[in-house]
Amino acid sequence: MKLLFIFCLLHAFVTLSYSLNSMEQFQVEEEKDPNFWREKATQERLRIMNQKPNFNKAKNVIMFLGDGMTTTTVTAGRILKGQLQDRNGEATVLSVDHMPYSGFSKTYCTDAQVADSACTATAYLSGVKTNAGMMGVDSRQPRAKCNGSSNYETESFLIQGNKGGRAAGIVTTTEVTHATPGTAYAHTSERGWYSDADLTDEAKKNGCKDIASQFIDSSHHFDVVLGGGRRNFLPNTVLDPVEKKQCKRKDGRDLVEEWKQLRKAENKTSNYVSNPQELAEVDSATTDSLLGLFNYKHLEYDYNRKTNADIDEPSLADMTRKAIEILSKNTSGYTLLVEGGRIDHAHHAGQAGLALYEMVAFDEAIQTALNMTSADDTLIVVTADHGHTMAMGGYSVRGNPILGLAPDQKNPSLALDGKPYTTLLYANGPGYKLDNTNISGCNHVREDLTHQHTKDKPQYRQQAAVPLPSESHGGEDVGVYARGPYSHLLTGVFEQSYIAHVIMYAACIGNDSGCMEGANTSVNTPTSGPSTVNVLGHQISHAGVSHLLGFFIAMTTLLLVSLVVIVTYMYVRMRQSGVHIMGKP
Repeated sequence: MKLLFIFCLLHAFVTLSYSLNSMEQFQVEEEKDPNFWREKATQERLRIMNQKPNFNKAKNVIMFLGDGMTTTTVTAGRILKGQLQDRNGEATVLSVDHMPYSGFSKTYCTDAQVADSACTATAYLSGVKTNAGMMGVDSRQPRAKCNGSSNYETESFLIQGNKGGRAAGIVTTTEVTHATPGTAYAHTSERGWYSDADLTDEAKKNGCKDIASQFIDSSHHFDVVLGGGRRNFLPNTVLDPVEKKQCKRKDGRDLVEEWKQLRKAENKTSNYVSNPQELAEVDSATTDSLLGLFNYKHLEYDYNRKTNADIDEPSLADMTRKAIEILSKNTSGYTLLVEGGRIDHAHHAGQAGLALYEMVAFDEAIQTALNMTSADDTLIVVTADHGHTMAMGGYSVRGNPILGLAPDQKNPSLALDGKPYTTLLYANGPGYKLDNTNISGCNHVREDLTHQHTKDKPQYRQQAAVPLPSESHGGEDVGVYARGPYSHLLTGVFEQSYIAHVIMYAACIGNDSGCMEGANTSVNTPTSGPSTVNVLGHQISHAGVSHLLGFFIAMTTLLLVSLVVIVTYMYVRMRQSGVHIMGKP
């Protein structure tokens, strides 16, 4: 027993010593100098101090929605981005890191502590929280019940903006009928009603339409829509033209052809595309309307797209670029929703590597938009809809592969079961392994990763604590990052529904946005809060004018008091000298 105790102590000492040596090995040399951190802090302070609120009216609005993009996903994605470039992963900078303002939104829904993508989309797109599983209807409507739902519809800022003269667009890596993009135009008490084949008898009886049909009905509001989901647009009597799978619609409608005919009736130059080559050939200058459906279902994971030559799909950045080119032609501005939707799907599958590659692709799309727009007139908001259960731990050393073993890929620590573990893990999901010899007892036999090269396998399924067929969402607050007009309003902690209200206020969208169009456009003055006036050719806030007025009053008072003192002093001196005042002795 004593020998075993001594062995354990010796093993712990050796492991700790190696870890400390590894930390030394991975350290960046310049970081050892204390002045490095002092100078870095000074730069950060000056950057933040130089940030000034932008009170311009937002001509354009771009919302980037990373589905399931937790703060842990952002951190781990940042590290992966740097490591893929053979750089210092931990110190790498994401596009959102450059944004001047950030905060957190509370993601719960009216009936859910841990939300789904439908109720959250209703919140950040229309400004109203609702029940889980519902899109574009408020919480007075029961889920999955059609009757009465038309009385409780909400409207997204994209539709409202289009009604006011702006162009509008949707870009997603999911099916365009999925929860996030679908909520931009659809009103349904059940997110799963993608096509008419998914409708319940009650829904059909009461006249509710499937989400794809609603897209066609609302398609005149959108100039660009790019994503996946051809199966919901074509009849089940035909095979998908690319993947040769049977499509879904039972009503015989070809919604792609209907879209083309509607644009023709509007005398618009339109294009329908289904691969990246066709997308690249679209002339943005002459195209009025663009619909792109690049997959039978969702687009492929970005890692697979890059490594599999058989996958013929555009990147999220490519779609974003084309959308902005077309939408920017509208002199009244535009609204655009861009979703990195497959971050969420990879987390559900327990495949952290694929999720992080999606995060890197999402970052590229954001940077594309930042490069193509100006902070003077374009509000860009980046956020997530909900969390996930992925955790990052294990005291991993600097420079350790983010998909590798903890704390050091070269010398991993062993858990109490004598097996190593990865830096990234899930609280629940399919990564839980069962002992097949004793299913009834649900004994957990953890996979031995000693000879597994998880760092080189993005498709690897990280281990999970609780067995579930699909990893669940998380209920934590999610980050919000913003640049452009009124982006300073997105700081602190706030309800998720607040995001839509800030967007509509900044862009003067909708009749109840609280924004006075004339005042916001002509003098860049908000209807509430700080505003500016011209003083001797300089724009000074009302608060600054108040300070100047107070200073002027104080100086005037001081001058008058000084004058009284001087006059009194002179009077006394003259009397003492025998000088008569006004000729009187």
